[in-house]
Amino acid sequence: MEKKNKQKVMLGMSGGVDSSVAAYLLQQEGYEVIGVTMQIWTDTSNDDGCCSLSAVEDARRVANKLGIAYYVFNMKEDFQKYVIEYFVKEYESGRTPNPCIACNRYVKFGSLLDKAKSMNIDYVATGHYAIIEKVEGRYLLKKAIDDTKDQSYVLYNLNQEQLSKTLFPLGKYKKSEIREIAKELGFGVASKPDSQEICFVDDNDYNNFIKTHSNNTSSIGEIVDIQGNVLGHHNGITKFTIGQRRGLGIALGKPMFVVDIDIENNRVILGENDDLFVKEIYAYDLNWISIDKLDKPLRIKAKIRYKAQEQDATVEPLEEGRVKIIFDEKQRAATPGQSVVFYKDNTVVGGGIIEK
Repeated sequence: MEKKNKQKVMLGMSGGVDSSVAAYLLQQEGYEVIGVTMQIWTDTSNDDGCCSLSAVEDARRVANKLGIAYYVFNMKEDFQKYVIEYFVKEYESGRTPNPCIACNRYVKFGSLLDKAKSMNIDYVATGHYAIIEKVEGRYLLKKAIDDTKDQSYVLYNLNQEQLSKTLFPLGKYKKSEIREIAKELGFGVASKPDSQEICFVDDNDYNNFIKTHSNNTSSIGEIVDIQGNVLGHHNGITKFTIGQRRGLGIALGKPMFVVDIDIENNRVILGENDDLFVKEIYAYDLNWISIDKLDKPLRIKAKIRYKAQEQDATVEPLEEGRVKIIFDEKQRAATPGQSVVFYKDNTVVGGGIIEK
């Protein structure tokens, strides 16, 4: 007999295998699942991404197969404000944004959670690979069992309220197990490849995207070495990011990399590989999960980009909510605008945005 007070969960469905199996797993756990695809971006010819018409149809087919309610919500305004405008502005400012983190923070676990509350739905859920556990009254974000798929890095901005209202049913599964479940259920998306690129940028051509959506006109500037010697010229700093080697537009007879972007003087600064390594970085806009705040130096492992390995470090509190991260070993290409996330064992302590 069905529970009369069955709890409801609003599941973000992208049309991929992960969110599709998440719907089934939540059903098995006894939740009433309401599938939702967020229509966030239509100015794209990509028919395979999570924003495409085919993704909506894939999600709808799975919802129909499972017998769950399914809706498409128009979230374009919030996505434009919190993701697109941020994405363009960061590149214009010489930083390298992470749009997935912004989308998670403001849209998937911000706007979508607000929508769920307005419909008296108890939880939101996604197909992210991570684990939420409540320990002594505090919600903790932990790494997924499958360390090759763990997505805790892009979820570090979730606050206690959001964590208390969020479910991640895939966190304790291997990706191979999820595909096998999809296959057994006869889901057409069982072998659908994972989305790898930025969902709203065609062919991963973010330079063209920024040019199209920016009000700023790219201006010609100098490309210099770390001594200030002019090596050539560029026609817009948005084409460059720290650590970049290819597409510099000049040949120097040896490998050279972008080591800094000087916004004030419209300069791109090149150096050799060794010039990319630093032992200390700073971060702002911190969010803490396993602690209330940082009031003394703390030994942690820090991760400076999604694909990076965690590294031993000490994080120290500074004024105005900023922190200093001192690594045991020098790190390569710590990039302003990207996030640095702190871990203690398998638990996310918190994180922030790397500054210059």
